[in-house]
Amino acid sequence: MATKFTTQVNRSIVAAMMVVSLLTLGLFALTGFNRLVQQTQESALRIAQTVAETPGVRAGAEAESERQPPSTDAELVAGTLDDYAREVEDRTGALFVVITDDTGRRLAHPSPDEIGDPVSTSPDAALRGEETVSWERGTLGVSARAKVPVYGLDRSETVVGEVSVGLPPTEVWSTVLADAVPVVLSTALALGVGGLLARFITRRLRERTLGLQPEELLELVHDQQAVLQGVDDGVVGLSADDVVTVCNDRAAALLGLDDPVGRRVEEAIGHAGVLARIESARSTPTATAAAVATAAADVAPDAPPAPPLVVDGRLVYVDVHDVRRDGRLLGRVVIVRDVTAVEDLSRRLTAVGTLAGALREQRHEFANRIHVVTGLVRAGDTAEALDYLDRVGEHGPVRFPVANAGLVREPYLQAFLGAKALEAERQGVTLRVGPDADVGGSLLHPEDVTTVLGNLVDNGIAAAVASERTPRWVEVEALRHGDELHLSVMDSGDGAAADPFTPEALPARVPGPGERGPRTTGPGETGAAGPAHGHGIGLRLSAEVARRHGGELRLAMGRTERHGAVFVARLEQQFEQEDGR
Repeated sequence: MATKFTTQVNRSIVAAMMVVSLLTLGLFALTGFNRLVQQTQESALRIAQTVAETPGVRAGAEAESERQPPSTDAELVAGTLDDYAREVEDRTGALFVVITDDTGRRLAHPSPDEIGDPVSTSPDAALRGEETVSWERGTLGVSARAKVPVYGLDRSETVVGEVSVGLPPTEVWSTVLADAVPVVLSTALALGVGGLLARFITRRLRERTLGLQPEELLELVHDQQAVLQGVDDGVVGLSADDVVTVCNDRAAALLGLDDPVGRRVEEAIGHAGVLARIESARSTPTATAAAVATAAADVAPDAPPAPPLVVDGRLVYVDVHDVRRDGRLLGRVVIVRDVTAVEDLSRRLTAVGTLAGALREQRHEFANRIHVVTGLVRAGDTAEALDYLDRVGEHGPVRFPVANAGLVREPYLQAFLGAKALEAERQGVTLRVGPDADVGGSLLHPEDVTTVLGNLVDNGIAAAVASERTPRWVEVEALRHGDELHLSVMDSGDGAAADPFTPEALPARVPGPGERGPRTTGPGETGAAGPAHGHGIGLRLSAEVARRHGGELRLAMGRTERHGAVFVARLEQQFEQEDGR
């Protein structure tokens, strides 16, 4: 069975403290040893300096350096220098005190057999007048030693020998061990306290993680990311004090957020409409209080949905929900739902429905005319039948109220314009085709074309109805150029005061169900009646459709004395090259 994570943490903390303690103890021992070695060497140096300054030593070394022939080993052993050196050893606890002449020959040594022999370590530095200290091994073992020159009495500038003093390492080690005892005790105490702290930390860790192991926490994080990043809606989590705690990529993309986590909501979200929606949720009564008030007033708790907002040219719904536990507010969740695609699809379906209705009416009218032709032929009125067919050819299969309808021979556009003409006629607006229109062949993408054209015509009709100008009309120009389709829609309204495609022209709030915006001054401006326009999103969706087909949609003219706004659109690759062009 795998060891629990908290147990691993406990053991890791204790092991880390032990390693740190051992390293600290080792560094202390090394530092103390070096310090004591240095102090011992300094002690050996002071002893050697004292011995070298003694008059008897100076006189004896000078005499022995000048004696010819030199004294024998027996005479040196029996001499006073060796006796003096042994006295110094006894008083100071030195390992050895060695005195030499100016050639490095021992005049005093703890071992009588070594007297008269050259020293085991080089005396050259001392015989040159230099004082040296070192940690070396000689005939008596390792020691902290010092070498000091001995100057003659008569000639104080002349080196007549040297004094070597060594102190044993046992003094160093015993001092180090004595000094290390309190350090070891304090380290053991620190380890004990650290063990208790480790147990406390692991217990707190278990409490904070609700007893979950790392693998379980990892699964929770994976699940959270899968939920947050897997949904198509934007999710922003706020703490009780309105700090962003969670934000998925979809929310960041929809609201244009840049690293919002950890920042206050006012700093992270710059859109005024979204902030107002969050502020409105703050001021809303709690769920319990709202339920009591609703029950007291005998009012249904269902409230109408909040109207959508326009954020960066996209139509979004923003819902704010409180997160509570045991009656305590833990935070809020902001759900951002992009309905731009739904709005686009709705417009396409509306255009398809309009087209289908026009085609049904066209089929019915065409069937009636076939019956007329059939009756005339059966009655033998061939000339009358031919004359009737000529009139049908001039006006098209259906008599829609569209002037110059014959210039648009493409069946989809012809039927669509006819249906729109009927709608415009019911609102007191005349829909006509411009004299320069010329469209033949068959459209490859009729749904996209009718989406763009239908939005422009709807806005033109709304602008004409809202204007005081009479007569009210909307004129459509459609021209085929190769595989391109060029559209132009002009109305009799009051025109557009500003380009509706600029960010400033797009309001932050969209009128909700049953609401109407202010009176429009031209197509696409704020406030046109009806759910499909009046907030500028329709024009932007149509512009996006045109861009997908390699074209564009723009405001060509804002207003003139004779007419209102003129919008033009261009869509590429709408016709087959071989279909008669």
